[in-house]
Amino acid sequence: MTKQFLDANHPMFRKAWVRWTTTLFPLAWGALELYWGNPGWAAIFGGAGAYAGYILLYKKPD
Repeated sequence: MTKQFLDANHPMFRKAWVRWTTTLFPLAWGALELYWGNPGWAAIFGGAGAYAGYILLYKKPD
């Protein structure tokens, strides 16, 4: 059994607003980093937000 990096079935993610916040905050931070001229950090935060969105919003909890 492997442990996931982000577990959508964790009780913390039962509420939709928590799943959306977990997705949108890193995406917004990545946009700010891009605006401030830091493309490396923008890519890291954008990737984290995209991954969270895929796991928490697209695949959804079981």
